[in-house]
Amino acid sequence: MFKPTIFAVVSFLIFSLARGDDAVRVDMDPLSDEFIDHINSIQYYWSAGRNFHKNTPISYFKRLMGVHELNKNYPKLEQVLSYNEEPIDLPETFDAREHWPNCPTIREVRDQGSCGSCWAFGAVEAMSDRVCIHSNGTKNFHFSAENLVSCCWTCGFGCNGGFPGAAWHYWKTKGIVSGGPYGSKMGCIPYEIAPCEHHVNGTRGPCKEGGKTPKCVKKCEKGYKVPYEQDLHRGKNVYSISNDVDQIRQEIYKNGPVEGAFTVYEDFIAYRAGVYKHVAGKALGGHAIRILGWGVQNGEIPYWLVANSWNTDWGSDGFFKILRGSDECGIEGQINAGLPA
Repeated sequence: MFKPTIFAVVSFLIFSLARGDDAVRVDMDPLSDEFIDHINSIQYYWSAGRNFHKNTPISYFKRLMGVHELNKNYPKLEQVLSYNEEPIDLPETFDAREHWPNCPTIREVRDQGSCGSCWAFGAVEAMSDRVCIHSNGTKNFHFSAENLVSCCWTCGFGCNGGFPGAAWHYWKTKGIVSGGPYGSKMGCIPYEIAPCEHHVNGTRGPCKEGGKTPKCVKKCEKGYKVPYEQDLHRGKNVYSISNDVDQIRQEIYKNGPVEGAFTVYEDFIAYRAGVYKHVAGKALGGHAIRILGWGVQNGEIPYWLVANSWNTDWGSDGFFKILRGSDECGIEGQINAGLPA
């Protein structure tokens, strides 16, 4: 089994610290070509490019950071799962999309639109994956982000941010219905908020600061044949994973993708490929995502494989890699998961 060498991780961090003055630069427009060129000139572990139109307001990005600042005060899930037995021989590279090919939601990239609902997206994405995985590919249930965002009063503030742990608790206690993406007419309650256009020329509307949280409607849309109460699916047990790389990897390898959260900085907006490490720009807020695997870049840089919820024209077809093993931007400190009933 491959274990990232201390030399590989330390050398990466030393390189980053050597560029420490760049990591706090705030005198560039984060959507400018100058800023993108600057990122690419000071490191070679990941490449930056244009993901959004230059005129996209910064308020839009701050709106996307849906892990509410009060999340640090939110009680952890009661159960913190720990694998006390000897760790299994985990592979050097693991991709849940390849390991469970009969579960299509693992390959999916959703779009949260102009709403700070990432806390809900990361949760329902992992829940959907796990229902399929634990049914050996026989059940495919696409959990509704809309239902969770609009109806979980204890989860936070809807489109104004929420608490990932509370989303999993709600899944266990109340249940969540099915629902596909915007305009899909799929499931009980599809997503109501439209995706936006990241680039200049496209069919979607421009990215701008969003509106109010959708109203909670406990009724399936017309044409869906299953009643709302019967469509609710619940979790059997929910838990957090300790801030330990082997514990997190073992959980993903055994049970499927997990929800994680991290601090987003301005340079992350421009991520296109490679292993992300914060090198420039200010913090924008907390963001929840779905972690579905891991690997090693060029034989030396360990990473997590992650699905974002900003559509497929962001990053690497909607996915990204982030440095593994040093709690980069807090990526390993807020892991939540659970098992379906």
